[in-house]
Amino acid sequence: MLGWSQAELAAAAQVSRPTIVDFERGVRVPHAGNLASIVAALEQAGIEFTPENGGGAGVRLRKPPTSG
Repeated sequence: MLGWSQAELAAAAQVSRPTIVDFERGVRVPHAGNLASIVAALEQAGIEFTPENGGGAGVRLRKPPTSG
């Protein structure tokens, strides 16, 4: 959604690139602190995490505010 590289996400979340690589490959789940940092970086960039509402959890890109 953002077009970020692993290195860009790692930098934004202030975690190591291998943490991102391993998470994407399903090798391991990041520690709670790292996971919170990744989520915060994505949310800061405009990603919204939606809760499960019968159709499953998901993500979407936040709509920019409308002027008016």
